[in-house]
Amino acid sequence: MRPLAEIFNPQDYPDLLVGLETGDDAAVYRVRDDLAIIFTTDFFTPVVDDPYDYGAIAAANAMSDVYAMGGEVVLALNVCGFPKEMPAEIVSEILRGGGEKVAEGGGVIAGGHTLDDDEPKYGLAVIGFVHPDEVATKVGARPGDVLFLTKRLGVGIITTAGKGGVAEEAHLRGAVEQMLLLNRKAAQLMKQVEYHAVTDITGFALIGHSYEVAELSEVTLRFHLDSLPFLPGATQYADDWLFPGGSSCNKDAYESHVSFAPGITDELQMLLFTPETSGGLLICVAPDDADALADLFAREGQPCWVVGEAVEGPAAIEVV
Repeated sequence: MRPLAEIFNPQDYPDLLVGLETGDDAAVYRVRDDLAIIFTTDFFTPVVDDPYDYGAIAAANAMSDVYAMGGEVVLALNVCGFPKEMPAEIVSEILRGGGEKVAEGGGVIAGGHTLDDDEPKYGLAVIGFVHPDEVATKVGARPGDVLFLTKRLGVGIITTAGKGGVAEEAHLRGAVEQMLLLNRKAAQLMKQVEYHAVTDITGFALIGHSYEVAELSEVTLRFHLDSLPFLPGATQYADDWLFPGGSSCNKDAYESHVSFAPGITDELQMLLFTPETSGGLLICVAPDDADALADLFAREGQPCWVVGEAVEGPAAIEVV
């Protein structure tokens, strides 16, 4: 079977600004000199019990790819798979959650597609707009860049503990509230300073998505463990080794590219391999603009943490 990159040679599509070659967060296609469309899709099985929250979280997660590319959401379609026996009122709440979250982001849901499935699945296909000169990608991080993270880590292990019936309600609520938070304001603020690479932290966890940036930019990303923010309960459930299966998958895929400082426990290492849902943006900011971005976030009441820096070296991740 021929790979898609051979069938669709990027050189044959000059208006395809971002496609298969970089594995970026979304595709970007130029339609005018001053306008490009961002196109992405994402969907998954329930991560929480409440149907409204599930729909809203799935929508926020799908929309995040547009924000990670520096754009604004304008249009979305539902992507649904529901069991035939699922009550109509539950389906309605899932769709209401998704619809209201898209509206919060300034977009509109204009339809979609549904099929019968044994397990519920919900998400969106999303279109956003961006100026072709303002497209954010994973490529371009430079030595000296300051690493900003806009959401706490730990959603994956907290929701897994919740499914096992051992998570505290306050911890679950904290994880849900963070997943519901759009990355829209963070993306708007970052565009006011000089940044060099951006991604959002989702299924491949902090380590996996960071390594994508490091590999494409040919730098080492160094994280300071003491600066990494975790949701309340995350390290507690890590100590209890309540990791989802995705943690091991990510570890197998990326551990050869990561070095941990002596003394970092196995539990904390595994937590950095644990998938996130609707996670924050990782922004590589020019060092001269780091203070300005921190001030912007503080004035707007938007959370952010300075978690490390990019340094010269091979494509790799260091946690110190």
